[in-house]
Amino acid sequence: MLNVVVIMGRLVADPELRTTTNGINLARFRIACDRSYSRQSEQRQTDFLDVVAWRQQADFVCKYFQKGSLIIIEGSIQTRQYQDKSGNNRTGVEIVANNINFGGPKNSGTNGGGSAYPASQPRSNAPSARPSSIEAVPSYSAGDTDDFAVIDDSDDLPF
Repeated sequence: MLNVVVIMGRLVADPELRTTTNGINLARFRIACDRSYSRQSEQRQTDFLDVVAWRQQADFVCKYFQKGSLIIIEGSIQTRQYQDKSGNNRTGVEIVANNINFGGPKNSGTNGGGSAYPASQPRSNAPSARPSSIEAVPSYSAGDTDDFAVIDDSDDLPF
């Protein structure tokens, strides 16, 4: 059987880091994910999905992501049964994250894009100084098509 989920969305709130009685880190958070289909006259619908991350993934998401960050999650869907405060049986559905990645660059003016750069160190748009060894590499994007030779591939492969 197969239970694989890959989803990209924005964090609705800052992730909550908790530690179990056994000392294992756990992070819970919710992401907003737009649906890919919408009727022509309607606004696109958004789903709000609960995610749980364990151990190093929990540490990673709490360190580098906050409300508004674009995040990509690979994991599986898991259900759990519990009783609410009134004694009613409930079913919780959540995504258990196996792998978490940055979904995009840092948003302008905020640190909500999931960037690894701290807010106290703004990135510069000025070109950085490159080592001379990199500058010596020719650029082929502006090359002439006469610079390339045609390779005869009519023979059998050598292996």
